Amino acid sequence: MTDHAKDLSIIVPLYNENESLPDLLSWIRKVMEEHAYSYEVIFIDDGSTDGSWETIRGLTDGDERIRGISFRRNYGKSAALYEGFKVAQGRVVVTMDADLQDSPEEIPAMYKMVTEQGYDVVSGWKQHRQDNKVTKNLPSKLYNATARWITGIKLHDMNCGLKAYRNEVVKNIEVYGEMHRYIPYLAKNAGFDKITEKPVRHQKRRYGKSKFGVERFVNGFLDLLSLWFLSAFGKKPMHFFGYTGIFMFFVGFAMTVWIIIAKLVHQAQGAYYRAVTDQPLFYLALVALILGVMLFLAGFVGEMISRSAPERNRYNIKDQI
Repeated sequence: MTDHAKDLSIIVPLYNENESLPDLLSWIRKVMEEHAYSYEVIFIDDGSTDGSWETIRGLTDGDERIRGISFRRNYGKSAALYEGFKVAQGRVVVTMDADLQDSPEEIPAMYKMVTEQGYDVVSGWKQHRQDNKVTKNLPSKLYNATARWITGIKLHDMNCGLKAYRNEVVKNIEVYGEMHRYIPYLAKNAGFDKITEKPVRHQKRRYGKSKFGVERFVNGFLDLLSLWFLSAFGKKPMHFFGYTGIFMFFVGFAMTVWIIIAKLVHQAQGAYYRAVTDQPLFYLALVALILGVMLFLAGFVGEMISRSAPERNRYNIKDQI
């Protein structure tokens, strides 16, 4: 394993969590000292407007283990984690929220699961949530069930902010948009498939209010579909658009042949028949033919874009001799 400067890097993305920061840092320090870990805490201020950055500057107080990054505006949690991952030096990288709902006391057990049991990712599982059952718990259960079905990763709480990663994992994935919800899936797609979960204690928020609404579940579902599509067809778009286009074209072609044969049969029998262009099925066949051609052409365009991408031949190498 690659040597790292520290045992732990603790990344804390935050937005307007000024009141909770001193308590959180004190709690983290207490746990780190009890277990004699070498560590760093990296606060990522995502454009806060409540004085959080000034508080972070005061908390460092000459302590080189406490670091901070401040965005000029609010970019989102994924951007904050991306910047934190870039500078993390610890053997194990832990992410946690700044609202005191995640307990630093869970970190030692998660650290051992990575370093001693060989897991790449350990995701927290908030079995007993301290949130509103209607606006948070029920949508969360539905969201996580969908995520398990699509990703194939059996995690009960994909979106839990408390996670531990082997350093190599965070250095080989790119978090963007709102993909922070699916870091375990990103890790799996990068070849880090030793993923597990650990039940963790979830506490009530002490200060302020949640920055996330119900709309995050809709956005999360759309992001999940995007991530699945890119994972499955990102480097081979013709496999999706080509097959779909061929299918649609042959459906339209079969409908056209059926219409023509039906007309000829009725005409030979002297029975009443309608003109081809008077039949609704004709227009459905025409739409299917056009869609088939358009999808097939979209596959060609996708292939050209994919072949021109600078990362088309980027692969994660596990080892070499």
